[in-house]
Amino acid sequence: MLSVLKNRTYRHLFLAQVVALSGTGLATVALGLLAYDLAGEQAGLVLGIALTIKMVAYVLIAPIASALIVNLNRRAVLVALDVIRASVVLMLPFVTEIWQIYVLIFVLQSASAGFTPTFQATIPDILTDEEDYTKALSLSRLAMDAESLLSPVFAAALLTWMSFDNLFWGTALGFTASALLVISVALPSAHPSKTRGFYERTTRGLKIYLKTPRLRGLLALNWTISAVVSLVFVNSVVIVKTDLGRADAALAIALAGFGAGSMLASLLIPRLLHVLSDRTTMICGGAFATAVLGAIPFVGTLDLRLLVAGWFCIGFAYSLVLTPAGRVLTRSAHPEDRPAVFAAQFTLSHACWLIFYPLTGWLLLVFGTSTAMCVQSALGFLGVIAALKIWPRNSSAPIPHTHRDLPSDHAHLAGHKNHVHSIIIDDLHPRFTPRR
Repeated sequence: MLSVLKNRTYRHLFLAQVVALSGTGLATVALGLLAYDLAGEQAGLVLGIALTIKMVAYVLIAPIASALIVNLNRRAVLVALDVIRASVVLMLPFVTEIWQIYVLIFVLQSASAGFTPTFQATIPDILTDEEDYTKALSLSRLAMDAESLLSPVFAAALLTWMSFDNLFWGTALGFTASALLVISVALPSAHPSKTRGFYERTTRGLKIYLKTPRLRGLLALNWTISAVVSLVFVNSVVIVKTDLGRADAALAIALAGFGAGSMLASLLIPRLLHVLSDRTTMICGGAFATAVLGAIPFVGTLDLRLLVAGWFCIGFAYSLVLTPAGRVLTRSAHPEDRPAVFAAQFTLSHACWLIFYPLTGWLLLVFGTSTAMCVQSALGFLGVIAALKIWPRNSSAPIPHTHRDLPSDHAHLAGHKNHVHSIIIDDLHPRFTPRR
């Protein structure tokens, strides 16, 4: 897996991701403490609103940002967005009102909504070999899981000798280091083959995404994983402290179980995808996640060991679904359309989270843990069924079709109006043509 780090450009981008994630992890801890400092016992409400603002920014801004930056130099865009993120974080220690947190979070996450899809769409243009790209996806997932496990520990160590305000300086340092690493390499730029209006650029990624059967299947699995994992992210603290009556350390152990499961899957996926297709791996992951969540209330009395085991299995399934997604997106768009399609994935996947974050909290509050687990397992299973139905087994298979609207000497036809090839949605193929 580490062999892809021999590529200098990718190595710098991977390190940029790692340092930016480390900074973000520090900011997560510091933001919670800042909210408590300003709002006291209502800090949870403040953080809930901030999380909602984050998701709204992701859903609304990603396609707009993709349209605005499509013709710009990728390296310049990524560096500029890192600078914006660093600047915003440096303002957070000086806020005195809760509304200021909300404004800064919206600006910060809007910058991330432009940065992340552009960054993700750049990697397959650097690592053109699919096996190398798969290893890069696994490394990226490992980095994210390691951040979620280690950043709180690192933050706790720093807080023993500094105030929480100083953690924001660490976040800004992470974004600055990310910008320096990005600027140190030359990045390929996607050059659109056709000049398009702003509205068309804004909606193009969503149109390609929703017209492509395998991407509609990916969206269904995004729904599944959001239904299951939102319960882990939102309600673990309630389950551990209220249902189990355990101390804060038990929460860290439960979430570590989730992270460990995800990391193990990330290590296995490059080899697993030599044996199984992306479709099979991802649908099995979604089905496994829903089965585990639905089974927990019936296995026995809920205790910490059962919770950690369940979260480990769900973390494993989480990575099975999300890690290969980049391969599916890359196969479904031409290089010039990849940033727009990655932005569409960013928008639609976070729309699913935006639905399930508040729903999971409400279900547990009103109906209790067991009912919430069963309901969200059932909702997640609907996504698995949808993926099975709308994602064809051979979605990359050549499809016979015609182009009656093209002249016979058009370069795409090569002299044959009736021809056969895999379909990728573009100007010449506005829809998946049924097999004839």
